[in-house]
Amino acid sequence: MSRPPVHQLTQGDPVAHLKRMTWPLLLAMVLLTSFNFVDAYFVSLLGTEELAAFSYTFPVTFTLFSMVIGLGIGTSAMVATALGRGRAARARAAGGTALALSALLVLVISVPVWLGHDAIFRLLGADEAMRKLTDDYMSVWLMGAIFVAFPMVGNAVMRANGNTRGPSLVMAASAFTNAALDPLFIFGWGPFPALGLAGAAWATVIAYGLSSLLILYMLLVRMKALGWYRRRRAQVLAARQLLAVAAPAAGANMLTPMAMAAMTAIVAQYGDAAVAALGVGTRLESLATLVILTLSMSLPPLISQNAAAGQMARVQHLYRSVIRFILIWQGGIYLALWALSGQLAALFAQDAEVAQSLGLLIAILPLSWGPQGVVILTNSSFNALRRPMNALTLSIIRLFVTYLPLAWIGGKLAGLPGVFSGVVVANLVTAIIAWRWLDRCLHHPTAPLPSPSKR
Repeated sequence: MSRPPVHQLTQGDPVAHLKRMTWPLLLAMVLLTSFNFVDAYFVSLLGTEELAAFSYTFPVTFTLFSMVIGLGIGTSAMVATALGRGRAARARAAGGTALALSALLVLVISVPVWLGHDAIFRLLGADEAMRKLTDDYMSVWLMGAIFVAFPMVGNAVMRANGNTRGPSLVMAASAFTNAALDPLFIFGWGPFPALGLAGAAWATVIAYGLSSLLILYMLLVRMKALGWYRRRRAQVLAARQLLAVAAPAAGANMLTPMAMAAMTAIVAQYGDAAVAALGVGTRLESLATLVILTLSMSLPPLISQNAAAGQMARVQHLYRSVIRFILIWQGGIYLALWALSGQLAALFAQDAEVAQSLGLLIAILPLSWGPQGVVILTNSSFNALRRPMNALTLSIIRLFVTYLPLAWIGGKLAGLPGVFSGVVVANLVTAIIAWRWLDRCLHHPTAPLPSPSKR
């Protein structure tokens, strides 16, 4: 499966290009999701305390991930826009600036986090014994945090160039490496010492280190897609333009775990069984919405390049085609889950009360995943058009204006079924807002992209 040359992304059938770019990414995302479960499984074998300590590290590591993901979104928009305008040299320089800036920011943030992580986990509620375990993990993870930046931002550069096969191979290699090293380092198989939770961190750091080497080789040697601005003023301006998109995107990413924490508190009013069912439902959602997540990564380069080339009709066609597909696809997913709800409840829930709550969740909540996909894909489209504040505003509307308030109101009116129904209504309302908002922007594009610099 060969990638389409850059200039072809603004020619031919845009939907065909999207399909060609999406399938390799989808395979890689399936692998990564599967091996994330494997990672958690190996840690769980150490014991409940180790698994709890591993969970405590999530807010800290996710904050860094969110920042890097935001940088990747900004990078994709900048590079694809330059390519759409036929400015290959500027696209290469933008990619080089993005990689350097992301590495610098990760280092700047990692140092104070490393110095103060004990206080951070104390604020999160970890006791002294738990903080010792989190220290075992974080001291290693933070030491190799810079390797998180290169794969994520480098993948964004490659996707902006129309290459999704390369990022897919890199993500698959990272997933396999991490899964293979986990039991060696955690349990001390063969000649390796048993490092416990620190072993899980070493496996992650080495996997990301390998990914960094692969990404840099592909970008520098194979694709020659990295360069550098000669003038410092140009470098500073490029960094500002990157952060203008990246900062709101990172903020939007970090809103999701905040909203999920609030949703857990709402569901907790209905007992531990309801919370357990919500936890299983969240994991089912991560699998059932993989296609949405994949499209949110493969769609932006096509939108950025075609919008930069002034081909807004192609952008409209792409957006409408993707939204129509995802609503039909997630409708099929809902029917499959509904048909298998009894088997899924028995598989994931040993307790009868948990099984009942999970069956209720599966009957209602997946109805919201199609509309949720509309919001997610609209957000990625806004970012591709370099309207990051629109994307951030839409995320705030979905999570804090409709999602949480309607779930709370639904719970007061109808108990746990009302909570789930409130989520469905919230995502449907936000999806309509998202569709109408972006559709209006595409029909009346008042400078959807910043005007080209004369630099």
